[in-house]
Amino acid sequence: MDSSTGAECAEIAAAVGPGLQTLTGSPAIERFTGPQIRKFWKQEPQAYRETLRIHLVSSFLCSVLCGADAPVDGGDGAGMNLLNLRTMAWHPRIAAATAPDLLSKLPRVCPTAGRAGGLSAYFARYGLRPGIPVAVWTGDNPASLVGCGGSATGTAVVSLGTSDTFFAALDPYRIDPDGFGHVFGQPGGGFMCLTCFKNGSLARERVRDEAGADWEFFGRTAFEQTAPGNGGRWALPWFEAEITPLVTRPGLRANFDFAAAPAEVRIRAVVEAQALALRAHSLWMGNFATLRVTGGASQSEGILQTLADVFGAPVEIISTTDSAALGAAMMAAHVGEGLAYGALAAAFCPAIRRIEPRPEAVRIYRESLPAFREFSLTTLSKRNPQISQKIADF
Repeated sequence: MDSSTGAECAEIAAAVGPGLQTLTGSPAIERFTGPQIRKFWKQEPQAYRETLRIHLVSSFLCSVLCGADAPVDGGDGAGMNLLNLRTMAWHPRIAAATAPDLLSKLPRVCPTAGRAGGLSAYFARYGLRPGIPVAVWTGDNPASLVGCGGSATGTAVVSLGTSDTFFAALDPYRIDPDGFGHVFGQPGGGFMCLTCFKNGSLARERVRDEAGADWEFFGRTAFEQTAPGNGGRWALPWFEAEITPLVTRPGLRANFDFAAAPAEVRIRAVVEAQALALRAHSLWMGNFATLRVTGGASQSEGILQTLADVFGAPVEIISTTDSAALGAAMMAAHVGEGLAYGALAAAFCPAIRRIEPRPEAVRIYRESLPAFREFSLTTLSKRNPQISQKIADF
């Protein structure tokens, strides 16, 4: 959630030009590794000069297992503002705009779910056989895509955690014209798209606390006492500076007297606004036949039904909430044993629960989406004048 590299992002963007997002899948982002490297070079030039290799956490820990420099994968590597996703190679001009001699300090790039090497002999002391395949490590979101059974197109994953994250396999390659979403490589081959909302479960928890409610009321009772659409009342809980859309002045934004409203109205207003924001900022990704929801808030009946109705698609829950760990294990099985992701998903990611969208509620949310966009327009980027037409066409 670091946002200290705004100046470095602006410098990289100015040096590279408008092609940065097209090449790397994302505009210059404060928390991405490239701007962080530039900040390190500017603040500690001598330490930067003495640095031999710059690893991600994922590639560093993979290196520990291999006992040698492991590659960066196309999933985690795409979160650096340095990787040309079309060629899956570091882009020399972007690297030069980030820090001097940076290319020589970066590990090689390997496809996600490739083989990094063999297990180091060091680990024989723990009863492991040296030389067994070590899969290339990736980030939590690409691993979660696999662990939720979403490595093929048609299924989107909604992770309801501290931040709310929406991601899915992407075909063909395209970028978010608004500049908020991201594109990464993914273990199943090709690409995945992702949009992250900083104000997620912690924002919902704050609204619950201020309403004096427990989770049973927040997740079920409030929705039984109110109707879909909530009379057009929405509240966006931007208690932290938001990244989708860009909101630099935190604070809850509502189109009604939020403090005076009953608790159940306030709760539905927040949950519906968050779900509509997920939909509005995922239009560029396309439509999905199924949503798979993971994370702590996936236990909330009201949130699950709202997501199904807003997206007009069934919502499924799988047995594990540790989708990133499961996805990493599936990647190892794929690399080490050649098992297909489809077969692995069928074995380890079956849906244990399914929530169907309600046609009347789907209609209400579909018709309200343009008005919701207008409600939040004052803080939205207007870089794409065609966005209103895209929503109207939805």
